[in-house]
Parts: sequence; C-alpha cells; structure tokens
Amino acid sequence: MKKYTIETIVGIFVVFGLLCIGYMTVKLGHVSLLGDDSYPVIAKFTSVTGLRVGNVVDILGIEVGRVERIFMDQETQKAIVEIKIKKGIKIYDDAIASIKTQGLIGDSYLSIDPGGAGELLGPRGIITETQAPVDIIELIGKYAFGEVKKE
Repeated sequence: MKKYTIETIVGIFVVFGLLCIGYMTVKLGHVSLLGDDSYPVIAKFTSVTGLRVGNVVDILGIEVGRVERIFMDQETQKAIVEIKIKKGIKIYDDAIASIKTQGLIGDSYLSIDPGGAGELLGPRGIITETQAPVDIIELIGKYAFGEVKKE
C-alpha cells in the first residue's frame, strides 16, 4: 500500500512539473492559445538592418507588439515589415515607424510614433512614413577618419 502512495505522489509532481514547463513555454514564446489579441500592421522601409523577427515594437517606450515577418517587395524594392500590435492600441495613417537600437551595441527594435491627425489604421494597414536605422559603424568610421564636419 505504501508503494502506491509514493508512486502517486511522484506522479503528481511529474504532472505538476510538466504543466509548469508548458506554461513557461507559452509565456516565454509569446504564444496565444485562446485567440489572437493583436492585429497586423505593415511598414515599408528602405533598409531594415539589424531588425529581426520577434524584435519588440514600442510606442512611447511601452512594448505594444512584436515583429512578425520581414520580407522584400520586388516591385517597389522595399523591405516590408509585418508587425503584430496589441488590440486597443490606436495607430493612425500619419504614424512614423523607425528602427532604433537599445544602447550603443544593443538589440534593434521598432519604435512607432502613433500620429493622430489622420485616419485610424485598421488590420493590414500600411505605415508609409518610415526611418531606416542609423549605421553606427559608418558614423564612427566617418568621425575617426575626419569626414564629419563641425559647424
């Protein structure tokens, strides 16, 4: 009888451990099981250097989404970034999207100025006003070799 009690307790701990691992996988992987609480928005850039799928999207320093997909439009020769934004966050058609870096050599992220004077962007709306990332290496090279002019 005591043997079955110990096996039952061990079984309960194993099941509890597996549930904990499953929960952490869903939370850390940003997976939604009970429906999607976000909508897609598209931004067109001339360059997306440093930006990767899964990078943070923020508005006013607050995380509001993630980069879902990056691909190239052959016709317009632009990089297309598909973004998932949390529902309830309003972005207007005069919004400006820019790629920024956290710190000097930090990870890239997408920053959006939501605008406000235009019309509200719906799902699959397109942000046309974008700013490509600043190339830190190029700037340091220009400064080091004296190509930067002081005013």
